[in-house]
Amino acid sequence: MNLEKTQKTIELLNNCAAACNQCTVACLNEAEVKMLTTCIQIELDCAEICRITASFLARGSAHAKHLLKECAEICNACAEECKKHSHMEHCKVCAETCRVCAEECKNAAA
Repeated sequence: MNLEKTQKTIELLNNCAAACNQCTVACLNEAEVKMLTTCIQIELDCAEICRITASFLARGSAHAKHLLKECAEICNACAEECKKHSHMEHCKVCAETCRVCAEECKNAAA
C-alpha cells in the first residue's frame, strides 16, 4: 500500500474509532440504555480494533493485513447493530461511518 493510500486508511480508521466512542457515550446517556447494551459493546470493540489497526498500518507492520480483514468484519457488525437504532442520530452517523471504514479496510486488505 502506498503512503497516500495508507494515510487515507488510517484517517478513516481514526474517524471510525471517534464515531464509535461518541456513539457509545450518547447511547449511555439515552433513557433506555439497557436496550442499547449490544450496540455499546460492539462500538467499544469497533473503536478498539480501528485504533489498533491504524497503529499497525502506521508502523508498516506485516500483520496489518490480518487486522484489516478483522476490522472490516467488526466495522460491518457495528454498522448493522447501529442501523437497528438509526432513529437516533448518533447511531445513524456511527453506522454510516463504520460502513465506509469497513469498505476501506476490505479494499486495503485485498
